[in-house]
Amino acid sequence: MAQAFREDAQVGVVEPSVAGVSWAAVLAGAVASLALTLVLLSFGAGMGFSVVSPWGNSGVSATTFKIGTGLYFIVMAMISSAVGGYLAGRLRTKWVGVQTTEVHFRDTAHGFLAWAAASVLGAVLLAAPATTLLGGTLAGATQGAANAAQNSPMSGYVDTLMRSDNPSSQGQQTGDSRGEMVRLFTNSFHKDNDVSPADRTYVAKVVSARTGLSQADAEKRVNDVVTQVKTDLDAARKAAMQIAIWLTLSLFIGAFCASLAATEGGGLRDGTWGKKAYAPATNR
Repeated sequence: MAQAFREDAQVGVVEPSVAGVSWAAVLAGAVASLALTLVLLSFGAGMGFSVVSPWGNSGVSATTFKIGTGLYFIVMAMISSAVGGYLAGRLRTKWVGVQTTEVHFRDTAHGFLAWAAASVLGAVLLAAPATTLLGGTLAGATQGAANAAQNSPMSGYVDTLMRSDNPSSQGQQTGDSRGEMVRLFTNSFHKDNDVSPADRTYVAKVVSARTGLSQADAEKRVNDVVTQVKTDLDAARKAAMQIAIWLTLSLFIGAFCASLAATEGGGLRDGTWGKKAYAPATNR
């Protein structure tokens, strides 16, 4: 008897002919989210440049800047993802004959898909300029080889090493020695994150010969500079790690905001937002 009742109940069930995903609405929400993200990025970059000062002991501190940047990433993801998800839910095709719970799930999926599409498109758009820049850099590698030493991040540390107490002797320093020191430091920290004892001894001899310092003072200067390089590299790695954590957190929050906003947009589209989602069961 129960089986006959279930069969009779399923006779009137008609599968809607409309597709479960409105890709036009998803892409519209993704494009809107991406455009708003670019606007907020431009605004954030302008505000960031305005609070950073090139002068020492001026402007915000590095810690404040990193925390502010991370919080701005989250706010930016919340705003852009919510707008994109809302549009994806509001613009989707109305499903007739679909249960309320299924409609709620589909709206949530539309918001998530809009967020995912915006994330992928954003990664592609950001990767294209980086690829172009990398290609130009590789193409001009031959022409820039002569200036590699001057443009190396280690140039400042080598300047500290080769600085003489007698400014008049600075002109006697050859460019070959300075370029050699830049290459040595760059290769050493790129491979082993340190300078080997043999290289330290050699660098100390070069510093002693070029600056007039005693061997002991030259070795002390080399050790101080190496320690400073390691400290700065460690700080840079920690900053990159913190930014990556902020970005990951903003992506998760953006996905949640897009899904939630899509349910609101879909509910307003169908006129069911704010109403009871589940009808009370009736006794038969």
